[in-house]
Amino acid sequence: MERAKALVLLSGGLDSMLAARVLMEQGVEVVGITFISNFFGATNGLAAAKQLGIPLIAYNIAVEHLAMVKNPRYGYGKNMNPCIDCHSMMLAEAKQIMEGKEVVLFYPDGSIKAIAAVYDFIATGEVLGQRPMSQTKPSLKIVAKFSGLNEKLVRPLSAKLLDLTEAEKTGKINREGLLDINGRGRSRQVELAKQYGLANYPSPAGGCLLTVPDFGVKLKEMFKYWPDCNGKDVELLKQGRQFWLGKEDNKTLVVVGRDEKDNEKLLKLKGASDLILKLIDEVGPIVLVRSKKLEFRSKNEKQEILVPEKISSEKIILEKIESEKEIIDMASMLTGFYAKKLVGKTVNVEITT
Repeated sequence: MERAKALVLLSGGLDSMLAARVLMEQGVEVVGITFISNFFGATNGLAAAKQLGIPLIAYNIAVEHLAMVKNPRYGYGKNMNPCIDCHSMMLAEAKQIMEGKEVVLFYPDGSIKAIAAVYDFIATGEVLGQRPMSQTKPSLKIVAKFSGLNEKLVRPLSAKLLDLTEAEKTGKINREGLLDINGRGRSRQVELAKQYGLANYPSPAGGCLLTVPDFGVKLKEMFKYWPDCNGKDVELLKQGRQFWLGKEDNKTLVVVGRDEKDNEKLLKLKGASDLILKLIDEVGPIVLVRSKKLEFRSKNEKQEILVPEKISSEKIILEKIESEKEIIDMASMLTGFYAKKLVGKTVNVEITT
């Protein structure tokens, strides 16, 4: 019989690595696929593929994914993580690749090649009962149906507890070689990792920002103030300190860098209509100002300002800062306030567009 080919969703976590390894034990030709969005990247997937010795597809779904996160059909989990919708989207994208869409493969030896191949099925590292919202039997069925994969979706770690798939019925894989892991415990996975020699893997859910409570609060706030926000806007939430100025229907975002890395990132994220503020004679943060409604006039100027000993970040105070001058004054004060030892001193701030 011709060797079966599987496309395995490879987040880089232990479960997805084990799913790939279980299939490899049956002689299945495995290719990994990891996804890129504003909330997770390909780093862990690439490391996992290298450890497994398999090629990997790193596929960017950032635009479609952000649109889904704003309005998920099946809602959010504990934080801003719409896991059912997210898994369904990834699998629907993987389905197109499974059916022959051309993509770029990264091989363990460092080579890169664009190919269009057809795969027999798609597999994931999902474990029945591991997550209360997205990995119950009904949820797993929803994902299989919503993605359009139905019986072409295999969950090797819990397969014996789930319905037969097409790959099992046709003899592409042997059900007896699949597993019956259930629940939130990790002991069986850890034991299997030792058995397969898998030593390096991140903690569960460690790769997705949508599961991080503090980031979820920031993102929810951005969706409220800027419902049409794009990926470049979301990237600002990962940098420094954020301050929202003005009333709810006309919010301006001010981001203050915490360190040199933040400063460099903010300069790279600057849009054509953003303002950048920095101290002229002192070392301090880069401050980026972005508005969706205010159009800042082209600037290349300096401003002298007294750095206050205290700045209120209370919402009721920040909401009163609306005009271009008020916003620039506040941003200038923040530039000095978050520099070292400049409180109570007069500083010069450069403001550019």
